[in-house]
Amino acid sequence: MNQILIDRFQLPKKAMDVFLKRVNINRDFIKNIPGFLGDEVYFCEKNETIFFVTIAKWKDQVSLEKAKALVFSEYQKQNFDMPSFLAQHSIQMEREIYHKLEIIS
Repeated sequence: MNQILIDRFQLPKKAMDVFLKRVNINRDFIKNIPGFLGDEVYFCEKNETIFFVTIAKWKDQVSLEKAKALVFSEYQKQNFDMPSFLAQHSIQMEREIYHKLEIIS
């Protein structure tokens, strides 16, 4: 069954450029991982706050777990600390794995 990884971010408008740079690095990396089926990115702006959503679709749970390990390894190679990055730029993040609901009428 496909795994849908949805990340929701809330960040101050002033952090948008640095945030987008990091998002692009991540997206470029995951697109080459086996089992990656595609992604989408959405945002909206309210006052000085940006609400940002990324959706990545993976072939199955095994693919997603392997991808998480590869991303973590890549972060180590880049000396990138996600919690510190988020804190430094006042970015809040929520992450959940979703499954597509097939509605039968």
